[in-house]
Amino acid sequence: MMEQYLAVKKQYPDAFLFYRLGDFYEMFYDDAVKGAQILELTLTTRNKNAVDPIPMCGVPHHAAQNYIDILVDQGYKVAICEQVEDPKTAKGMVKREVVQLVTPGTIIDQNASEAKENNYLTALHEKDGQYGFAYADLSTGEIKVATLTSTESLLNELMSLQTKEVVIDDSLSQPTQTLLEQLKVLMSDQPEVMPSAEVSYVSQDLQQTLEKQTVKQLLAYLTTTQKRSLAHLQKAVHYEPSHYLKLDHNAQRNLELLKNLRTHKKSGTLLWLLDETKTAMGARLLKQWIGRPLLDLQQIKQRQAIVENLLDNYFERSGIIEQLTQVYDLERLAGRVAFGNVNGRDLVQLRTSLAHIPQIRYILEQLDQDIYHDFLTELDPVEDVADLIEQAIVDEPPLSITEGNLIKAGYNAQLDEYNDAMKNGKQWLAQLEARERQVTGISNLKIGFNRVFGYYIEVSKANVKKLPQDRYQRKQTLTNAERFITPELKEKEELILGAETKAYELEYQLFTQIRDQIKDQIK
Repeated sequence: MMEQYLAVKKQYPDAFLFYRLGDFYEMFYDDAVKGAQILELTLTTRNKNAVDPIPMCGVPHHAAQNYIDILVDQGYKVAICEQVEDPKTAKGMVKREVVQLVTPGTIIDQNASEAKENNYLTALHEKDGQYGFAYADLSTGEIKVATLTSTESLLNELMSLQTKEVVIDDSLSQPTQTLLEQLKVLMSDQPEVMPSAEVSYVSQDLQQTLEKQTVKQLLAYLTTTQKRSLAHLQKAVHYEPSHYLKLDHNAQRNLELLKNLRTHKKSGTLLWLLDETKTAMGARLLKQWIGRPLLDLQQIKQRQAIVENLLDNYFERSGIIEQLTQVYDLERLAGRVAFGNVNGRDLVQLRTSLAHIPQIRYILEQLDQDIYHDFLTELDPVEDVADLIEQAIVDEPPLSITEGNLIKAGYNAQLDEYNDAMKNGKQWLAQLEARERQVTGISNLKIGFNRVFGYYIEVSKANVKKLPQDRYQRKQTLTNAERFITPELKEKEELILGAETKAYELEYQLFTQIRDQIKDQIK
């Protein structure tokens, strides 16, 4: 096992390796020593009696996200190493490999308090005194790219975006590397750039070779670290910093546009004053607009015309507000679908959000259609996705997608049969309990279940003497009770548990099929 661990760790020397062992992610050697200190974990050792025991610490897999967030927030990378084959069918050591590298610039599972913030990953490519500068928010799929002509503009863009991580290659000059080191941003090397369908799609609208190269570098890093579909990425959009009001990071800071100078919080800023947005998507967009005020007069007038129109139409404005308050973060939901880490509750949020699009369209049609022409053209309710979720997913699904109770009755005939077998089996158990209480005269006799012994009949110690001789077979003795089984109960147990296992497996298969169907519609 340690040979396997060290082989994987060798591939990710600059990351904490979370190595899956049963229900825990374990860290060893220096990772364990440093990780225990940062995460306040108990440091233990493996091979305690050896001359040089191996330092070790671990976190429960179900709570791992909290620990990953702490490490990434402090500027570290975390490589998540999972079992990639079924232990039941594996010969020898179960195969493990890194399924995702989480870095400061690639966080997608953000908590509610951070939903209104973008988390940018930046790529930099230097050539002939110019910089290809591309940045992406992996959770929303947006990508922007520009050509910068000075270190001053580079510094300004990096500071304004508050980027946490910069992807570099060997094109960077020493002065530029020194500048990045002074900013204390994490530098991640991506020397190789491989062609892919995603690169072709994302960079298709770009004209400049330098910008195309930088976007390819950015996507190569995302592909290398995430190891999964990036279907939600949008086409890269070229922008000119000179098209926006020149506001260097010092001016932004001193004017308190986005952050309070004293508290570093939103309270008391221009953003705080203006932010009446009803969705996380709107909040992020408003923040971008305040950080980059328009210079183009036509664009300014176009934006003002929409604001004026909504101010003049109180009832329509109120109607739109009412609809938007029930719309979830579609950008990040699309990202979760693409990543394959979406759950049943996310799909219900997606369905709920899509259900409000027809009404929003209807309200805009009552207003000045010339002003809202672009919105009306692009607002697609994607009815087939909403209908699929409506037919398939229960209204209040559990968080887990592997433990059943996700799929609606009537969606799949085979699943309905399994659920029926479970339901009838549990009715039978209730009837058996009532019958045995009557026959034995023991009112607190009960039928219980645990994963070790399966179903059992439990009788308190005080009542054991009331049992007719040889009625049950003794299974387990507890402090205050005895547990028994009967051949009939054992037979029924196999039927119920068999149906339950098959139902869980089938529900998971159906859920992944539904997720893949939705993934095809992300764009």
